[in-house]
Amino acid sequence: MIRRRIKEGGTIINTGSIGAVMPLKEGLSHYDISKAGVMVLSRALASEYDRHGFRINVLVPGGIWTQSTKSLAKEALKFKSDIVKSGIEYGIRAPLGRMENSDEISRMALVLASDLSSYVNGALVVVDGGFLSA
Repeated sequence: MIRRRIKEGGTIINTGSIGAVMPLKEGLSHYDISKAGVMVLSRALASEYDRHGFRINVLVPGGIWTQSTKSLAKEALKFKSDIVKSGIEYGIRAPLGRMENSDEISRMALVLASDLSSYVNGALVVVDGGFLSA
């Protein structure tokens, strides 16, 4: 199976995080480091396996509105100061004034998986609404 797959090539899309580029919150260094590792590994594999027909890229999302972030928002309503502070800091910095939804990430994944990105390999595709640029 592996030998056949190497002959066929394909597209791999891994997921990084803006936290790997700019840590956002104390106590998440393990997460930030792991996402940085995913990003570096993906770029190394992209250069190693491009000759086998693989394109390997990384989506780098910002804050995504998920069940976890909804739970944190509920906790913030109970006035847990560290959660409120993190939310306010993110909101102030987010140029579009909101968190992104998972569909916005999915649409970029579709582009990377399609022939629309046939010449994109080893890229870190940041989809954060301009957060890292702010």
